[in-house]
This record gives sequence, C-alpha cells and structure tokens, in this order.
Amino acid sequence: MNEHVQTAGSEPLFNPLAPEFIRNPYPHYERMRTTDPVHLNVHGAFVASRHAEVSLVLRDKRFGKDHINRTVRRYGPDILKEPAFASMSHWMLQQDPPDHTRLRGLVVKAFTARRVEDMRPRIQQVVDETLDRIIPKGKMDLIEDFAFRLPVTIICDMLGIPEEHREAFYNGSRDGGRLLDPVPMSPEEIKQANTGHMMAAMYFHQLFELRRKQPGDDLVTQLVQAEEDGQKLTNEELTANIILLFGAGHETTVNLIGNGLLALFRNPDQLALLKAKPELITNAIEEFLRYDSSVQLTGRVALEDIEDLGGKRIPKGETVLCLLGSANHDPAVYPDHPEKLDITRPNVKPLSFGGGIHFCLGAQLARIEAEIAISTLLRRIPDLRLDDAENAEWRPTFVLRGLKRLPASW
Repeated sequence: MNEHVQTAGSEPLFNPLAPEFIRNPYPHYERMRTTDPVHLNVHGAFVASRHAEVSLVLRDKRFGKDHINRTVRRYGPDILKEPAFASMSHWMLQQDPPDHTRLRGLVVKAFTARRVEDMRPRIQQVVDETLDRIIPKGKMDLIEDFAFRLPVTIICDMLGIPEEHREAFYNGSRDGGRLLDPVPMSPEEIKQANTGHMMAAMYFHQLFELRRKQPGDDLVTQLVQAEEDGQKLTNEELTANIILLFGAGHETTVNLIGNGLLALFRNPDQLALLKAKPELITNAIEEFLRYDSSVQLTGRVALEDIEDLGGKRIPKGETVLCLLGSANHDPAVYPDHPEKLDITRPNVKPLSFGGGIHFCLGAQLARIEAEIAISTLLRRIPDLRLDDAENAEWRPTFVLRGLKRLPASW
C-alpha cells in the first residue's frame, strides 16, 4: 500500500486549476517531488514530477500518445462526435508513428534551422514597427500590445494568411488552452471549444480554396498540395494541423515573452545585469524557459506494462502526465537554487519544448522571437516599468501558462 495515497478530505497534491496553483505551481511541485514523485491523481492518471521520470517518459518508445483511447476513457465514447475533439484527434501532436512521422514530415521543412535563422530580419522589423507605434503612448499592455502581436504576425506570414485578414487574428481570443488541461471540461466548456473550432475551420477552408487558386510560397500552399497528392493528407488532417500550427505557433511564444519579462522585473538584479550585458540574452531565454515554462505539462500513455517508473507500476493503457515545469526545477539537475532566476546559469537544458519524437517543431523560432522581442524592448524603452509586478494576473489555464495582461509604462 502506498503510504502517500491521499486520505479523504486532505488537500489534493495535484490540483492544477486551483487559483493558488495557477498563481504559483512551484511550491506544489516541490511537495510532489519530495513526497510522491509519481503520483496517482484523482482523475486516475499518474503524474510524474521529477526530471528523471519526465525525461524518460518523453523519450521512451514504450510510451506513446494513444490519444483516441485516452480521450474516450476520460469522456466516454461520444466525445469524438464533438468537433473540437474530433479535430484534435488529427493533430500530429497527438499521433503515434506512422501517422505522426507522415504528418510531421510534411511541415518540418518550414522549420529548418536555416529557414528560421533567415527570419531574423523580419522578426526585428515586426518588433520595431510595433514599438514605433506604441512608444509615443507612454504605456501598453505587454501581452496584448506587444508579446501577442509578434508571433501572430510571424505565423500568419508562414501560413500565407493575407494582410487584410489579420486584424481578426490580432483581436482573436486566447481561450483555446483549456482543451489541453488534465482536468476534464464541463459540457459548457466543450460547447465553447466547438464554437471556436468551427470558426477557425470555416476561415481556413476559405484560405485553402484561395491557395488552390493562387499558390504562394507558404505552408498552407505546401499542405494543400500534399492533400491533393492523396495519400499524404486528408482534408480533416489538413484543417486540424493548420489550426494546431496557428495555435502552437503563437500561444507558447506569447507566454515565453510575457513570463520572461515578468520574471525579469520581479528580479531587478537580473534585469540590471541583462541591460548591462545584452549578450546574455541567449542564455537568459533558456533560463526563462526553465524558470517559468509556458508549457507546464504533456501527457503520454503506457503502450505496455511498465514495471517501475519512480517506484510505481504503470499498467498498459494508463496515462502519465509529465510536469515539465516541475522537472525544470528539480534540484537533482539544477542543484544551485532552482527556484531562483539566474540568467548566467550554466548548462540550462529545459524540458519546456518536450522531448523525443514530439520535440516542438517551432522551438528555435520561439527562442529567436523571444530573444529579439525582449532585447529590443529593453534597449528601446530603458525606463520601462511594470505597473504591478507583484499581483500579476494569470490566465485560468494550467498546461499553457501565461498572463492575461501585463500593464507597463515609461
């Protein structure tokens, strides 16, 4: 009998949607790592919180996504009739080989190191134009006015979304993150997710038609042509993966920039150091990823019986939730005060982009966007200050960790 099984009425170890958990999950993670590192939660999933187990699960072929079975187990067999869930089941992010290999192979060329590096001037241009427009105002919301605009513009560029259609995306909602959370959604939340999905699907279907008639040098054109080759892509896969690329292409980067800026301003010594030594920005981005990851969790399913994962037996078909944010604070890997922000920290290798075959396609792009955004902001508005760094307002989602707003002035 596991002595750490919770007694009725005790505070659950893992309660990811509780306001205090969202405000600061790291003390809760520390408790899990020390008392029950592979913890069976109230929804029947195992939650891995130490670096060793998280890293293993992400890379070990005995674990996969098995997304459809996992979703049916959580919600019942009718869940795949819900449009948002039906679409999600086609995401490459939720696939196992060979489908994963085929889908990822179709888009990986757009994210090669060379192509991403070549985007630096465009990223710099977008950041400068944004700041040119905002600086005279003397104040802004660093999330909506700054962090959000850059990655949305870049992913619109990559997908070939025409300029005249973009305003809707700049003003779009950021409510999609709830779909990924480990706590099941209410019928009302599912209805909301379906509405969001249907609107996105309607727009992208029009874009596909446009790109069939007027091909461009962009990812949508490339995928529409792959769809026409028959075997490579179905229409459902095309729609689902464009929605995925659009969401993944901006959501996590917005949070990386926002969480990174908040961390800097809450640690004035680190802010002063980065201003004095701007060349530290590359290492600083890795530390921001480690310190307060914009993706906190990713899940896998045991594809066979696992005899021992951190002292627990994981039967075939059971879900393991990997706490990336907790692994990034594990003193076994970061022995020197993992709870502190240190932009000079050596050997920072955060798990924030996942690992194994599902390692984030856009990792390098996100890094470069954050690097240019943060360093340009600090250079061009040296007297920038946050209105209220201590009482930052977090979005009510857990997997995608980010701020609702971050008002600043100068």
